[in-house]
Amino acid sequence: MLSQAFHNPVFHHPLRRQALAACLALAVACPLAAQAQTSPAAPSLHGLPNYPVAPTQRAQAELTAQTGVPVSELAPNAPSRYTVKRGDTLWAISGMYLRKPWNWPQLWGMNLQQIRNPHWIFPGQTLYLNIGNGRASLSMGGDGQGIPTVKLNPKVESSALPPEGIPTISPELIAPFLTQPLIVEPDTLEASPRIVALPKGHTMASPGTQVYVRGDVSKATRYQIYRPAKPLVDPETKKIIAYQAEYLGATSLVEQPSGPDAVSVFRVDGIEREVGVGDRLVIAPPREFLNYTPHAPAKPISGDVVSIYGDLNMAAKNSVVALNRGAADGLERGDVLALWHNSRMVKDVTAPGKPEIELPDRRVGLMMVFRTFQHVAYALILSADEPVEVADRFSQP
Repeated sequence: MLSQAFHNPVFHHPLRRQALAACLALAVACPLAAQAQTSPAAPSLHGLPNYPVAPTQRAQAELTAQTGVPVSELAPNAPSRYTVKRGDTLWAISGMYLRKPWNWPQLWGMNLQQIRNPHWIFPGQTLYLNIGNGRASLSMGGDGQGIPTVKLNPKVESSALPPEGIPTISPELIAPFLTQPLIVEPDTLEASPRIVALPKGHTMASPGTQVYVRGDVSKATRYQIYRPAKPLVDPETKKIIAYQAEYLGATSLVEQPSGPDAVSVFRVDGIEREVGVGDRLVIAPPREFLNYTPHAPAKPISGDVVSIYGDLNMAAKNSVVALNRGAADGLERGDVLALWHNSRMVKDVTAPGKPEIELPDRRVGLMMVFRTFQHVAYALILSADEPVEVADRFSQP
């Protein structure tokens, strides 16, 4: 996999890393391959990665290519001309043109003839919106191949080839959440190894410090240090469904004496917050990469926001929230969900003495799931007309 190769020492040379980074960005740009299985791939272009496309998504794009998109499905202010720029995301561009951004295969289908592979989308391309007979389509300026011409003067230059594509969502918004054990299930908490002592005279550990750990550490040599900071309570059942962990740092095994109650020695490799006695160890999870395909959930689902990351009272666009549904409930990465304010009772000030009236549920935004656990999922808020609060509801978009 490109993502695995990127961390291989072979690619530590700057030019090799630059070229591979560009290829990896392309895999993220329009990550249709995340759900692809058997669809044949089109011929490659200029050595670009040529990932297959899920049959259902290609079929949707091909249908759109034949019929166009009904004008009624266009976003209200869809631009007649737009030039893709660095920092754009697939979600943002889809939202410019479509009322339902998760229907991005339609966006690809609107220009299927020129964009032969949806992974080849680059800054610098210009999209033109054409409308006729109640239908809309897109065309592209330039040669339509998506590969800008690179002219080299007679001197030494370096350039990332092929150029970087655009990601689905801004990677920096969720990158910190992809390597940290945000959720610890209740049964895992009890079995986690724990720091029981620090070197003499130390009250907190620092990088390079050796700490003493009790518990089973036979399954790995590298662990992450966390502190179970906050229980997540399901608003429906009032039960704790998981603990939201506070990530503290990383550590590695130095010495593991034999014996059922032996104390192991670990070295603290790096910290983000203070580490002390009582903090827990969890096996470092494999890194998750930014290959998301925005889509509506495969089946009806609803639930509640149980936490706003960072101990905030309210969330807005680009905030991260925890949900009381997870992989066991059918949620998966890329699921787009609608956010709702629940109905509430208010007094009718125009009719004193009358019973309170109930205001209906109100849809206030959209979010996309980017990481799932057994009974909990994390989502990034993509849009919000009003502040989002704990206990707000979510459903199909």
